[in-house]
Amino acid sequence: MTQGEAVAELTAGLTVTAASFIVTVYGDVVVPRGEVLWMGSLIGICARIGISENLVRTATSRLVAAGRLEGERAGRRSFYRLAPAARAEFSEAARLLYAPRLRPAGWLVLAAEDFPEETLRRFHLARMGGDLWICPDWGERPPGAALVLRCAGDDPAQCPGLARFWDLTGLAARYDAMVARFGPLAADLRAGGRLAPAEALTARLLLVHLYRGALLRDPLLPEAALPQGWSGAAAQALFRQLYLDLTPAAEVEIAAVLEDQDGVLPAATPASAARLDSLK
Repeated sequence: MTQGEAVAELTAGLTVTAASFIVTVYGDVVVPRGEVLWMGSLIGICARIGISENLVRTATSRLVAAGRLEGERAGRRSFYRLAPAARAEFSEAARLLYAPRLRPAGWLVLAAEDFPEETLRRFHLARMGGDLWICPDWGERPPGAALVLRCAGDDPAQCPGLARFWDLTGLAARYDAMVARFGPLAADLRAGGRLAPAEALTARLLLVHLYRGALLRDPLLPEAALPQGWSGAAAQALFRQLYLDLTPAAEVEIAAVLEDQDGVLPAATPASAARLDSLK
């Protein structure tokens, strides 16, 4: 796979919205390096996958309005940092992406009329019927929900029929698509192939973006409750290995082209190194 071919193949037929990709850039690269990024750097990194400057500026303004980013100026330059309200969301996503595979303490059956879309995603809620909902028990209950039943442990017998409440077919399709898109690159790198730093960073961001899109919808059911041949395990293994393979070159690019108020971002920090250690 020649230089440039890798990113072209990874982006073929792929639709990525500006706002969601900006979230990926902050979550993967910026958060462990101080949380601040120059708008020019953000425009440049988004341009690599065909997102225009106008779309980046519009999406950034909307993220500010939604309370997820905060802007500040230094001379003629604009910089954006994480807003306090967004830190918990970024921490939750990082915990799932980079930490060892976690399992919930059990399952909560809740009563509520409805939930905002953001709450549905964050807590992996699924409607059981009427005003009854079910979600993994991570030690926190969704706001406005009344507890009806708590099922402890990861034994599906404690909560029969667990898998039927979530769209596992749609989730498996996301995992399958991610494996199909990134599998050839992973095989090429394991066989001794190399990517230039610019391509490695772009590929890593796309990897995080697609895996995150599936993982944040995954209720992380116990293995015994999952369909036979569940593709989430293959997607996780691919993500962990390919992320490690891409990172050395990606970090060279980070330190060359991405800036905050003090200059270029560091290639690595204790926080980014801790993520790598958790993937090994």
